[in-house]
Amino acid sequence: MNRAAGRTRAAAARSLHTSPTGGAIVSASAVTPPTYWHEMDSPVGALLLIGRRDALTRVHFQAGPQPLRPRAQWLPAAGPFAQVLSQLGEYFAGTRRAFRLRLAPTGTPFQLAVWQALREIPYGQTTSYGELARRLGQAGAARAVGLANGSNPLPIIVPCHRVIGADGSLTGFGGGLYIKRALLALEGAACATDLFSAPRPANAGEGVAPGDATRASGS
Repeated sequence: MNRAAGRTRAAAARSLHTSPTGGAIVSASAVTPPTYWHEMDSPVGALLLIGRRDALTRVHFQAGPQPLRPRAQWLPAAGPFAQVLSQLGEYFAGTRRAFRLRLAPTGTPFQLAVWQALREIPYGQTTSYGELARRLGQAGAARAVGLANGSNPLPIIVPCHRVIGADGSLTGFGGGLYIKRALLALEGAACATDLFSAPRPANAGEGVAPGDATRASGS
């Protein structure tokens, strides 16, 4: 790894863990804080939100191929996710293009660098794994970027759905290609047809349409 790439990764790690206004780093205290969870409805099916009171750590597509069961020690509560619920509701309504939330994902320095690069892809635009690798100063690391992209614990908010194949195909997506296509359609992204069929799962909701904020309210 060259020095420039190393500095990029370190900076990304700091950036991804900062407050929405770029203030103090959100870090773990000596005493492990409680983990909370809440499941919200959305046009792409239920979303499981996981985090601490001061930061969101994970978003999981419950309509995807591997729904997640909250752990026994996690506490069910909507309160810690008030801002997350509000901003996701605005996103699905088509009135929000960027999220301003405290995030605390867990990953390697390389993964954190990739996830920070994902946040820099503009709303309604797409890029390829190869191009993302070049932006990170590692032109030959497209496969590694793809693996880090697939490990993103904060989909939608850290927009891994905006990364597609070099040929314009949708390629894979942890929540399922139907959800990836729906998110890109919501944003009006121009992308080529995907190489795989992406039927709508039975529990994936009714699809995304700007102005449809009701399903995303979390109430």
